[in-house]
Amino acid sequence: MSDNFDLIKLIFGRLSLEAIPYHEPILIGTFAMVALGGIVVLGLLTKYRLWGMLWRDWFTSIDHKRIGIMYIVLAIVMLLRGFADALMMRAQQAIAFGDNAGFLPPHHYDQVFTAHGVIMIFFVAMPLVTGLMNYVVPLQIGARDVAFPFLNNFSFWMTTFGAMLVMASLFVGEFARTGWLAYPPLSGILYSPDVGVDYYIWALQVAGVGTLLSGINLVVTIVKMRAPGMNMMKMPVFTWTSLCTNVLIVAAFPVLTAVLAMLSLDRVFGTNFFTNDMGGNAMMYVNLIWIWGHPEVYILILPAFGVFSEIVSTFSGKRLFGYTSMVYATVVITILSYLVWLHHFFTMGSGASVNSFFGITTMIISIPTGAKIFNWLFTMYRGRIRFEVPMLWTIGFMVTFVIGGMTGVLLAVPPADFVLHNSLFLIAHFHNVIIGGVVFGMFAGINFWFPKAFGFKLNEFWGKCSFWFWLVGFYLAFMPLYVLGLMGVTRRMSHFDDPSLQIWFVVAALGAGLIALGIGSFIIQIAVSIRDRKKLADVTGDPWNGRTLEWSTSSPPPAYNFAFTPVVHDNDAWADMKKNQYQRPLGDFVEIHMPKNTGAGFIIAALSAVLGFTLIWHMWLPAVAIFVALIAATIIHTFNYNRDYYIPADEVVRVEAERTRLLNSHV
Repeated sequence: MSDNFDLIKLIFGRLSLEAIPYHEPILIGTFAMVALGGIVVLGLLTKYRLWGMLWRDWFTSIDHKRIGIMYIVLAIVMLLRGFADALMMRAQQAIAFGDNAGFLPPHHYDQVFTAHGVIMIFFVAMPLVTGLMNYVVPLQIGARDVAFPFLNNFSFWMTTFGAMLVMASLFVGEFARTGWLAYPPLSGILYSPDVGVDYYIWALQVAGVGTLLSGINLVVTIVKMRAPGMNMMKMPVFTWTSLCTNVLIVAAFPVLTAVLAMLSLDRVFGTNFFTNDMGGNAMMYVNLIWIWGHPEVYILILPAFGVFSEIVSTFSGKRLFGYTSMVYATVVITILSYLVWLHHFFTMGSGASVNSFFGITTMIISIPTGAKIFNWLFTMYRGRIRFEVPMLWTIGFMVTFVIGGMTGVLLAVPPADFVLHNSLFLIAHFHNVIIGGVVFGMFAGINFWFPKAFGFKLNEFWGKCSFWFWLVGFYLAFMPLYVLGLMGVTRRMSHFDDPSLQIWFVVAALGAGLIALGIGSFIIQIAVSIRDRKKLADVTGDPWNGRTLEWSTSSPPPAYNFAFTPVVHDNDAWADMKKNQYQRPLGDFVEIHMPKNTGAGFIIAALSAVLGFTLIWHMWLPAVAIFVALIAATIIHTFNYNRDYYIPADEVVRVEAERTRLLNSHV
């Protein structure tokens, strides 16, 4: 009997029927809605026989363009989940005063704000950024694909299955209740003996591997695969910001991997890295997580800066003002992002000298950021500005981000930070720069490059509705939090006793509702645009007069991007093409060698996620079996050399002739 019990423990570990949250009506309702939606989607895919097409053309694709699109789709799906958490938090805080406990129990509320932070940073912002870089960078530098196409597919699926692990915690077990950075001792085994922190650790480990490999891939692509003539100072600004972003990824994400591994060892084997016993130190974790975490903030914002640079130049009808200073500012921000992490915990007690150093470096990093703002303004000066949707997002960013930057400089003053630390002022500042910078930048980029990806523009009316709902909703949602923070209201509270605070939370909840309308308008914008795509199609292939190399290709580009590798003479491709009366050769086409699609990335990533699930629940026998299968799948893929195919020359002739006609008629 005892032997059978031990075998069951080895197979199922901590997993039992009690792990399903029957007692949580909100979770049961959510599960029912997700299940119903999944059944509907599966039914539609089956009815229209789309499974084969999805697997053949998308899931197994190693085309950087399709992988970029899938990253963005993943981000939008996860945005709906992450924002649902935000709505629940705002609603709870708006009603939970005095005798009214609200609708979220404290332990559930703690899971909600933790999941919200994790999802929004790792599975919304990161996939949006990575998706845009994946799609645009090879086109901007004149490459046919990224340096390692298979690795690109594998990176995407690792991120996707990491997101699935977070979603699984909704219905099997629970998520962490520690905040999105999981500080010990709260994340230690004594204070969090359940599986919530383990879900956090393994979801981020799986997704983090994908992000790290993607970063390596894009660094090699930019450094080694630029078109002839494109030296470093002729690269588009978006490519420059992508290079700096991926250098930060390669440098920072191994730190995240290491610190989460040490936390996991503390929880499973009692290694005491981050405890106060046996020589450990919880502040070691805080230092390590922010040595990753502060570069992560710039990993998110730098590509958005690149997006705004392309958009301001395009919609002002001018070259970007101060290209060289823009590049230097990007590099300076990249370097300084590693010298400011301690401003997140001035209250640790490091002493005046340490706090002064990090306060000063934090103020200094605002200088190159300010230089970028002035360069964008000078680009707009005397330009023929077109206030289309991408430009609206850019102007909204410039106003909003400056406010967020000023509050950041205020928090860089250690005495002020001692007062405002852990208050709602900090929450308002963080969302000010992430929403006003990253989210606005990604929506601007999606609207800007959508016609390049699909051959038709997005609907202007619904795009403007989305922008204004987001902008007004943001100010209503977060300006009250600045006021509350200055009044001393701390964050992460699910209930308040002072009734005078309620009006501020009600206004913030109304703002969140407007942002929900903004997200809804964006979904409608996509749907309406697909419906009306024939009316919105642009025959020139370049609806915006974009000024970088990717606009020299058709919309959407063919699988091979460029039949002939372009030669670059100028960092403003549009001006160069006009000056040289751009012509594309129409002879001497040959077969184009391209890598073949493969399902190995999907399979290996799926096995990695299943391995993570078994480790979360201490299912040791299945974990060993899955690990062996994972190694076997990797080895089998390594020896699978049948990964090449050739695009026939006559197909290239047909595509290039049509593309040349459109481009020359436009230029």
